[in-house]
Amino acid sequence: MTSVNVETEHIQGSIDSPITLIEYGDYECPYTGMAYPIVKEIMKRFKNKIYFEFRNFPLNDIHPHAQHAAEAAEAAAAQDKFWQMHDYLFEHQKALDDSHLLQYAKKVRLDLNRFKKEMTGHVYAPLIEKSLKSGIDHGVEGTPTFFVNGKHYEDSWDLEPFSDFLSTINP
Repeated sequence: MTSVNVETEHIQGSIDSPITLIEYGDYECPYTGMAYPIVKEIMKRFKNKIYFEFRNFPLNDIHPHAQHAAEAAEAAAAQDKFWQMHDYLFEHQKALDDSHLLQYAKKVRLDLNRFKKEMTGHVYAPLIEKSLKSGIDHGVEGTPTFFVNGKHYEDSWDLEPFSDFLSTINP
């Protein structure tokens, strides 16, 4: 996996944790949406033993709002509110059009003038493209795709099998 740039990556936990979990996800993808609460629970179960990174991988051909949702998350990140927006987007996954994105920006208390300007100017599109390219370079074809300690995790991401697998890394 590529090295982490803490300025542009979306991370939780310590980079020195024994477990590194990277997810390539799409805010409009129903499967990524199903994985969202599982990842939240994994983070609770493994607390200080896991490092989690979310990377945008919008499947624009099949999810018409995925790109703008990813841009909204990046705009929120620029205002130190990535995880709040990330959660809001997944919790309201069926309503990701621009008017709803603006409502979510209000809910997470973003500077709305800045948010609107950055969204209109597609300021974060190159950053999302870089994340997309990183995923493609690592063989990502769909979402969600997980990497555990640098290796593509292809088994079930249902809570118990995923948790059991992670426990073998860090008993």
